[in-house]
Amino acid sequence: MYDLSFKENNISEILRATIFLFTLFISTLIYAQTIGTRWFSQRTTNGITIQNSYPKGGRYNGNVENKFNCSYLVFFTRVINGTDSTLELNINFSSDSIAIPNSPGTFMQLLLPSEIMTLEKQSLFSYGITELASLDKPTSLKRSIKPQEDCLFYVVAFFYQTENGEWSQERGGNRAELVLEGQNLLYRMHPQVPSLSCGHLVFE
Repeated sequence: MYDLSFKENNISEILRATIFLFTLFISTLIYAQTIGTRWFSQRTTNGITIQNSYPKGGRYNGNVENKFNCSYLVFFTRVINGTDSTLELNINFSSDSIAIPNSPGTFMQLLLPSEIMTLEKQSLFSYGITELASLDKPTSLKRSIKPQEDCLFYVVAFFYQTENGEWSQERGGNRAELVLEGQNLLYRMHPQVPSLSCGHLVFE
């Protein structure tokens, strides 16, 4: 008599192996895109990986009222969801200016431009960004990240002086990172921002 249970067990094993190989394939594709990328920081917590870039930028030549000697730095962050559940990413930056230590009259604003960042833009000037964001207005980001997928986004640090005088060289802020603690997201940029609560990352 033909043993149906043996056949069913074999099919079940094949299905499990197929699902495992497919998941491994997708994960490999995601991580392979970062080969050659040099990250400032990379941390993995409970299956969630956050990668933070080095900066690009320079002087800002646009017209900005009551802001002088302006410059900017562009960073990008990549969040990889290595779990089996969808993640909800929420980040908010206020329009508040942050005073630069040891540089009187020099301030910084953190911005979240709406442009989409991709790994293919890494070699471009300022990572390919064309619009910084609306200055003096709060900016925010909300994204859903499916299992085994990732999300990339820009963060811009905009520097300025309140008086039209000599250019201040003490601006700092050339290293920054998004950090996950529990479900809370913190943004750090020494010496200006030791730790700024800016959002959360939760499972849907």
